[in-house]
Amino acid sequence: MLGLSDAPVRKILKKVGLTEKETDVYVFLAKHDALKGAEIAKLTSIDKAETYRILRSLQNKGLLEATLEAPTRFLTFPFDKVLDSFIRSRRDEASFIESAKNDLLSDWAKISKSPFEVSAEKFTVIEGESKVYARIFQLIKEAKNQLSVVLTVSDLLKAERFGLFDASLKYSTESIVRFRFLTEISEKNAETMKMLLRKVPEQGFDFAGRIPDLGLHLSPRMVVRDCEEILFFITSKREKVSRAEKDEVCLWTNCKTLVQSFAHVFEEMWNSSTDIDKKIVEIETGKPPSQMHLVFDAAKAKEKYYEALKLAEEEVIIMTSSKGLMELLKDNEYLRRLKKTKRVPIKIMAPIICENYEFSKQLSEYCEVRHVPESYLTTILIDRRSLFQFKNPESSKAKSKILPPFENSFYSDYSGHVEKAKTILNSMWKNSQELSAIKLESTETSLASEINPLHDLCDTSSFAQALTRMEEHEMGTITEKDVIDKIINAERVIAKDPLKDVNVQYGSYARAVIHPPSHFNLPDMMIHVWHCNKQSSWGAEDWLDVFLWLETSKGYAYVPVAHITDNPRVVEFRKGVWAGTPAAQNINVVRKSMLQVRVQGNTLFAGWTMPIPLYPIQYSLPPACILFEGYGKVKTGKTTTSLPSGKTQVSEFNSLEAFVTFLHPSSKYSGPGTDGVFNREHIMTAFPPSSK
Repeated sequence: MLGLSDAPVRKILKKVGLTEKETDVYVFLAKHDALKGAEIAKLTSIDKAETYRILRSLQNKGLLEATLEAPTRFLTFPFDKVLDSFIRSRRDEASFIESAKNDLLSDWAKISKSPFEVSAEKFTVIEGESKVYARIFQLIKEAKNQLSVVLTVSDLLKAERFGLFDASLKYSTESIVRFRFLTEISEKNAETMKMLLRKVPEQGFDFAGRIPDLGLHLSPRMVVRDCEEILFFITSKREKVSRAEKDEVCLWTNCKTLVQSFAHVFEEMWNSSTDIDKKIVEIETGKPPSQMHLVFDAAKAKEKYYEALKLAEEEVIIMTSSKGLMELLKDNEYLRRLKKTKRVPIKIMAPIICENYEFSKQLSEYCEVRHVPESYLTTILIDRRSLFQFKNPESSKAKSKILPPFENSFYSDYSGHVEKAKTILNSMWKNSQELSAIKLESTETSLASEINPLHDLCDTSSFAQALTRMEEHEMGTITEKDVIDKIINAERVIAKDPLKDVNVQYGSYARAVIHPPSHFNLPDMMIHVWHCNKQSSWGAEDWLDVFLWLETSKGYAYVPVAHITDNPRVVEFRKGVWAGTPAAQNINVVRKSMLQVRVQGNTLFAGWTMPIPLYPIQYSLPPACILFEGYGKVKTGKTTTSLPSGKTQVSEFNSLEAFVTFLHPSSKYSGPGTDGVFNREHIMTAFPPSSK
């Protein structure tokens, strides 16, 4: 039994690789007798579904054992045995590597490829802080020209503790390397950032740091070396939870197309940022830049804002939060009158989610409304004269009688500052996404329609069949725990005959509608992504499907045109699934290093290092990656779908709406929360035509 002071124990458990909540549950159980999962959830105030995931993880790590009774009760292995096992494991690993070092190096020299041979473009998964920062150290050491970094202050502090700041100083003095980093600072971490900057010498070192302007968020976190390789984090910053060593997950790639894409994103963020020293001074003194005025009186700020609106002649640009967009509709009379009487263009940018989609449509009757990622500040630019900034409410529960919240507003009429803001806002507007009538929920209708032969797509009759048809869609008929329990307790259903046997897939699934800008040279498309675990009928697998918005004999529909998988055993089965569509003739099997799908909390990442041929042949999807970030409440449901082949699929899932970021070589695409869905836990059972 653990003593009253468990801080040292908690520290060791985190070193072993436990997350914060796994540590909480282990320590809690160590102080109690065997308990049921529901009892643990209640007593620790942790969500039931999450509790069962934690218990499963602790069992897999050998820290818990479960009784054979029903319902199952859980109890801890003694802490001394846990320590002994951990020490023995680390000692054995070190001993083995040390004893085998010479033989390993000799063998490697015989089998390794020539250093002059071009290395394959691939992904590598890196898990755990120590391994992540070791790889960053390697990037610093090998940098020849420049290192571009996007990290939080917390990340930079960890890097300093791992000795990376000292390493960057050492290796940059040996060869002149341009070191640039972007971060976000606040009153809470400004002093920490100052401490880190004191380590940087004033001369002989090309080092620069910046903070995003207009309260923009930085995403994704990444380290780019010489435009040759990149390490980027897939742990989402939206999930505001403590991350233990085991939780930090990164992907490394040397795919030139992807590296160039991320480097382009970095340059865009860099050009829309301010020198970090200036920002720290603002925070410490509480004063805005000399060109900005802080207006404490809310009434005066409101009066100044509406006075500027009345004088507007050229345009009004508003960037606000998802909640702020809904509030704009309540206070829209000035905007409506401005558009009606003076015909002044009004542009509104905000995160579009299901909750505010209808409000967006109403505003779009007299304003242009587009989607952009969330920012910290509401920014309003009126003509080339007036710039206002207001802090967004910290939560959706925050109440404000007027919007924007005029207390402690920033105002500027300085031409240099206004012009810079206009440049940034215009750039954001150019890359923002228009409202679309084709939302993800409406694609079920597009896929559900009985469609005859695809118009002008092919000459063969094999495609002359219907697309998918949704037969049932039930929400709330099962619980979140039901789905999780089925996955935890799953027994593999082996499908010997891919065409005749029932098969089951367990894992995570995401889909998104993407409306690419014209320079992507792609039609609207939908991407489905799967990450299957080893209990699935075909074993572990990552795969994705691509649908294009194409004309058929009965109008436009999302047509499945490509299927990519890293599991060769499923090819015959997938040909049967997509029989009668172009995808059946375009199934590609790739190496696991060329296609990666990773799930981390409420985030799913998918990336590929090879071009994907599409149908019709004039289209091709270049190496790219897509990130789903789940938000809101979990929705549990069950659907039954009929496929062109006559097969039936039954899906059970715990689902989240999701923001979608698509990193294409030409640009970074940020999709609205109405266009993405992430089924964090998903079970799909496929029945042959006569078996349902």
